[in-house]
Amino acid sequence: MLRVLVIDESRSRAGEICAGLALAGHQVAAVLPSAIDLVKQVEATRPDIILIETDSPTRDTLEHLSVLDRANPRPIVMFTQDADSQAIRLAVQAGVSAYVVDGLDASRIKPVIDVAVAQFESHQALRNELAESNRKLTERKTVDRAKGLLMRTRSMSEEDAYHTLRKLAMDRGKSIAAVSRDVIDMANLLL
Repeated sequence: MLRVLVIDESRSRAGEICAGLALAGHQVAAVLPSAIDLVKQVEATRPDIILIETDSPTRDTLEHLSVLDRANPRPIVMFTQDADSQAIRLAVQAGVSAYVVDGLDASRIKPVIDVAVAQFESHQALRNELAESNRKLTERKTVDRAKGLLMRTRSMSEEDAYHTLRKLAMDRGKSIAAVSRDVIDMANLLL
């Protein structure tokens, strides 16, 4: 059972959505009339997924979704009447996992939510992989820079500089990247 945050400016339509979610086996965490203060609302209600019903996504809604996607990402399903390809692109860029045109049909809620969650998980895995690759690249550059400093200032070979950094890391119980940052910081102070 997923906790769902429902955003819909129409109270009657929101009631229908809540009924459809209950039939699909999900719990409604809250119902909001708009995406204003979305980050704060998500922190307060801690939903597993966000479901938005709108005629057409507004720029403000998309901005709130973008902020949420950076701060506290969640799968987002948007049911809308707007089939404009630019609106779809902007919604996906803002973090929408499933953009469904022609409105909400209660019988489609469960499979659409399942697709959105799967899409979100896949996207998050790629984000994490990219962040890890960037972290490793940054660490590698830091180690190379520290090796270069040792090679220039101590007249060491690249291999000796690396072994020196490695020994320092083991002696201090730090990673080689952390020791490399320390070496660079010390060199900056002394030069």
